[in-house]
Amino acid sequence: MSVMKDTAKLSTENISSLVATGAGFDMLRYFTLPDFLGKDAPYLLYFMGKNIARETSLETFEELYEFFQYMGWGELQLVKEKRRELVFHLQGHIVEKRLNQKIYQIDFRLECGFLAEAVQSITGDTYECIEEILTKENIIEIKATKE
Repeated sequence: MSVMKDTAKLSTENISSLVATGAGFDMLRYFTLPDFLGKDAPYLLYFMGKNIARETSLETFEELYEFFQYMGWGELQLVKEKRRELVFHLQGHIVEKRLNQKIYQIDFRLECGFLAEAVQSITGDTYECIEEILTKENIIEIKATKE
């Protein structure tokens, strides 16, 4: 069951009207969901990201980068393109802050799921994403592999 109106899609135009702080979202993501879902939380976050992407109207990589900014997920950039793989870097103040907190174990499964589905929507090819935390650089490297 979708909570959005049938005609409404998420976009950078309407998402910018939402007011939120990252702290409340992080509490849900890193405390509440794992408490309820246990070891399945990362898998469900990935699919939640895919579902969010299905409700968006992104048509270009530029719109994708802008959407990441509006969501407070960080600055996304395509840094390498191979035949069967795209490599993105996610960075910025928000990412650095999340990586340097000492309360929760951090992951980027929601962002990976969103990115996999959004890239599929933009390119028409199916991708799966996995993240690697580059601690020294405060960068999340996300590899999108074509299925």
